Amino acid sequence: MYLPFFKASWRSPFDRYFHLRSLLVGLSFFLFFCASAFAHGVAEGDKGYIQEITGVNLLPFVYLGAKHMVTGYDHLLFLFGVIFFLYKLRHVAIYVSLFALGHSTTLLAGVYFGTSVSSYLIDAIIGLSIVYKALDNLGAFQRWFGVQPDTKIATLVFGFFHGFGLATKIQEFEISRDGLLPNLLAFNVGVEIGQLLALFAILIVMGYWRRTNSFLRHAYTANVALMCAGFLLIGYQLTGYFVS
Repeated sequence: MYLPFFKASWRSPFDRYFHLRSLLVGLSFFLFFCASAFAHGVAEGDKGYIQEITGVNLLPFVYLGAKHMVTGYDHLLFLFGVIFFLYKLRHVAIYVSLFALGHSTTLLAGVYFGTSVSSYLIDAIIGLSIVYKALDNLGAFQRWFGVQPDTKIATLVFGFFHGFGLATKIQEFEISRDGLLPNLLAFNVGVEIGQLLALFAILIVMGYWRRTNSFLRHAYTANVALMCAGFLLIGYQLTGYFVS
């Protein structure tokens, strides 16, 4: 399901005012949130701890994986967009599984084989994935190009990029090669645990919101705000890439 692009409750000046006000409030909240969220990555305390330990340390890596996902605003924004119009749990499970398959594959392969590129570029692509999903929810591709992209394939492909982003962050840990594979698997388990916890919270909020009359009325505004957040992330990361 998606919303016809630029076809929401813009029937009166009051509706336009209310949508614009909601959008501004949402963007203001996001900008406030980003003041701390842009520091998302490897906490200095975590980095120091990981650099000091060697061998198999499963629980610390499970914790770090869960922490990274729960505080990963970029991953959570994409998940929010993915499940926005998914009402059945089996559909949610399919898309989340595809996303998990994608990011688990590139996470494990990227770190194990030491493959990395600029984290700024990968995070910019992750921002692009948020923009894509918001536009998809708004029905933009159908309106602009007369085609609807395969949302399952797109979720899997962007999952690869999200996992590669995770891999670049993990390599900042400078993990010891001793016990690397078990520790990576533990980190990935932690990521999945964190994803499930975050998804559970999002589904609860979405479940209550969908029962109200305001859901479809404000779905347009929510996805425009999501799209703006994605563009903001892209701009921030590209600025970092060219300045660094």
